[in-house]
Amino acid sequence: MTDQEELILLAHTKMPFGKYEGYFLIDLPEHYVVWYHNKGFPAGKLGQQLGLVYELKLNGLEDLIRNIKRTYPKPRKY
Repeated sequence: MTDQEELILLAHTKMPFGKYEGYFLIDLPEHYVVWYHNKGFPAGKLGQQLGLVYELKLNGLEDLIRNIKRTYPKPRKY
């Protein structure tokens, strides 16, 4: 999967469980993502995506993902 495909997938991925179930990962509150960073991200793809969301929020780049979500349709194969 290319970096572009990863970002498009991230833009359309929702939190699958917990207090913020159904929220797009990029729209999770910053304090929640920081809490996960301190606690440890879950294993697998979700953990990788949350780590990327943490870095994006840390650097103020959330709008990059929101623009991707508006511009590119949800990938069909996921």
